[in-house]
Formats: sequence, structure tokens, C-alpha cells
Amino acid sequence: YTGFDSDNSSGDFSEANHKVPEMLDLDPHQSNRTGKHNGETEIQENGIKRHRTSLPAPMFSRSDFSVWSILKKCIGLELSKITMPIVFNEPLSFLQRITEYMEHIYLINKACSHADPLERMQAVAAFAVSAVASQWERTGKPFNPLLGETYELTREDLGFRFISEQVSHHPPISAFYSEGLNKDFIFHGSIYPKLKFWGKSIEAEPRGTITLELLKHNEAYTWTNPTCCVHNVIIGKLWLEQYGTVEIVNHSTGDKCVLNFKPCGLFGKELHRVEGYIQDKHRKKLCVIYGKWTECLWCTDPTTYETYKKSEKRGGEQKKKLVSEDDIKSENDEADDMPEIQDTVQFIPGSKLLWRINCRPPNSSQMYNFTSFAVSLNELEKGMEAILAPTDCRLRPDIRNMENGNMDVASKEKERLEEKQRAARKERAKDEVEWHTRWFHQGTNPYTGTSDWLYSGGYFDRNFSDCPDIY
Repeated sequence: YTGFDSDNSSGDFSEANHKVPEMLDLDPHQSNRTGKHNGETEIQENGIKRHRTSLPAPMFSRSDFSVWSILKKCIGLELSKITMPIVFNEPLSFLQRITEYMEHIYLINKACSHADPLERMQAVAAFAVSAVASQWERTGKPFNPLLGETYELTREDLGFRFISEQVSHHPPISAFYSEGLNKDFIFHGSIYPKLKFWGKSIEAEPRGTITLELLKHNEAYTWTNPTCCVHNVIIGKLWLEQYGTVEIVNHSTGDKCVLNFKPCGLFGKELHRVEGYIQDKHRKKLCVIYGKWTECLWCTDPTTYETYKKSEKRGGEQKKKLVSEDDIKSENDEADDMPEIQDTVQFIPGSKLLWRINCRPPNSSQMYNFTSFAVSLNELEKGMEAILAPTDCRLRPDIRNMENGNMDVASKEKERLEEKQRAARKERAKDEVEWHTRWFHQGTNPYTGTSDWLYSGGYFDRNFSDCPDIY
């Protein structure tokens, strides 16, 4: 989550003077499998680009750094106004982190292909859960985007293009817009995560509406994300928790999916669990959804679910068992495409698999626990600089240097960019000039009636002559 860096901080902590911990060793056998580095992308035999499979340099060790020395003054405060050292970061902007929604775009494609509205809602629910799955074990925070910063991504192999912009700095608001290359969907929204430090944990409360439009079916779905919490920020192993209720509304049919991301609880019994149901406009339950946001999501009919739960409470013959590949093959025709992961979700016979997490690269732990999709996001391909907007994240020198392992340079560049942003804001205040966003404008979400940031269009015409100089 974003919200730590600030152009309004006191500057008490100068990260340029902080000694950066040493780098971890990276297994040379797990290096970039394409044999290419930044600026060079291998083309497969089928003509599809092969994206990189590792970062240019491994992540650094955080073991020598005292988190408490920074956070002890922040208890109970909103962290968007606190400047944090680069050792907390991962080499991605929050705008790129938002793009990770699209890692499981096949679920949107499934929703588009289904004729049954219930099956469409099931696919959309799985997509909403999959969007937070990439955060599993991701304890580094993305860079806070600079005001006016953008990120674009076009993936012809996955069938979408994506554009985002940092539309506000205080409060930090990121707006995004994505569309299917086949004109089958539009996915857009704005995110304003509010962060607070509570002594042993950092909590990120999500704000902003997520909207998915399935154009073929003339349907629109809206929801908000669950709350994310990072535990053991002072001592012990960091771990993530998602909790809260997510309501997905189909504004065309009146159907609603209610998903309860359960808090861990005293003994950790509910850790990572997601449970909920889909109901029609008359509040009749159509199916029950269960699973873990870190593993998989299943659905079954309400009667089967209730019968199973009652039998379990009575201590009947129904016993807990782990999901195996045989279970998946018996319940799903697409099992051959599923990764080989042993799940810990209690499987109810007759359930249908909606989604399953992707395997991560074998060296993921040395790459900030990135997924394969995340590894590719900051890749700067040959010739790309000539067509990118000058505000694109890939051109940020602090992120680029961190990715390349130049931590001291990255720290100095981060400090320089923050100073430049502060100076630009003071200059605008002096001249009484308002900041104007380039690709998004404030408006009203047509489905919820609430305030939202809407895409103004025109980005892919590539007229970048009036983009601000932020780097």
C-alpha cells in the first residue's frame, strides 16, 4: 500500500545518509531465463513477447534496519505525511501495484463468456478476491506516486490495455482505467488507502470504488477492497491479513455477492479465510462461496453447505480433508491449467473451483515475493522510452536504481524527487495556480452516484506535449 512518502514531511530522517543493508545473493541458475536484460525482450516462436522472469538485482536484507526507530513517533497517526526510508519499499510504484488487478484477467474473460448471470457473478467475485492475492507475503511497500505520475500497460497476449494517474497527493488518490482489446469490458476506479500505525501493526483502510462493466451483457459491478493489515512491524516475522466485508453489486440484475474476509482471531483459526454468498434481488441465496484469499475459492449450493456444516458440528462422519489435485480434476475440466499447489481449504464435496492462486517464480523470495506478472511490470523494453509518457513509472530514477540494486543512488534520487515535488507545490501556491490532472477528471460514478475519478480519454493518442516535468 501507498501513503508513507510525503512532500510535507519535516525531513528529520535523511535516508540519503542512511547506510543501506547488504544485498542478498541470487542463485545464478535463477537469473533472467530469457537471456535478455532491460531494454531487450525475447520473442517466442508464436510471435508473443516473452517477458522477463527475474529482476536485474536481488532484494536487499532488511535485518540490519530498525523499524521501531522510525515508527515509534507515528503511533495512531495518518502515515501519508511521514517520510519513510527506502528500505521499506519494493521497486514498484503504487500505480504498478494497482495494475496487478489484471494478473487474473482470465476471470473477466470467463465472466464475459457466461450466459448465466449467476456464473458471471461467481467469476467477478473470484476476480475481486484474486486482486488482493498478489499481496500475500508482500511486506515491502510500493513507492508513493508523485503527483501527475502515470503508468500504462498493454498486453496483447492477455487482451487488455491499462492507464493510471496519480490525481491527488494529499490525500493520495490513484485513478485507473482498463479496457479489453476486444471491446468486451471496461474496468476502472480510484483508490485512496488510509494508513495508520497502531504500535505493532500498520492498517490500510481502502477507500474508493472499483467498477467492472461487461459490455456484451450491459452489466456493471461495483465493490471496494477489504482492509489490509501488516503485523509484527516492530519485532517478529511480518505477515499480512485482509479483513472486512466486500459487497459486489450487479447494478443491472440487483444480484449481490457478500464476501467476509475473516480476521485471524485469537488462535489463527480463521487466518486468510473468505466466506460469503451470492443472493438475488429478492435476497434469496443462490450459492455459497468459501476459500482463502491466499489459495483458492470454491462455490457450492446453500443446502449442501448448510448440511455439511451441521454434520461437522455434530462430529459426524464428515471429516476435514485437504484439497488435492484429484479433487480438482474430478470437479473441474480445466484442472490441467492449475498450478501444483497443496491447499489447506476444507473442501466440501460437489463444490466448483472458481479461482486458484498462481505459482510464484522459484526465486520469488529474493525478488520481494513478486509474482511473475509483477516481475514484468517495470520492464523497460527497447524503444519504449520513445513512446511512453514522460511521467511513466518506468522512467522514475529512484525505482529504476532500486531495481538495479543501486540502493544509495535510489535513496538520493527519492529524496531529490520529493524535494522537487515540494518546490513545485510551493511555486503553484505562490502563483495561485491550481493543479490540473491530465487523463482523469472528478465526476460521479454512474452506478453508485458517489464521487469518483473518471477517465477523460485520449491517452493512447500519445500527445504528451503538455505533461508535467516530475522527474
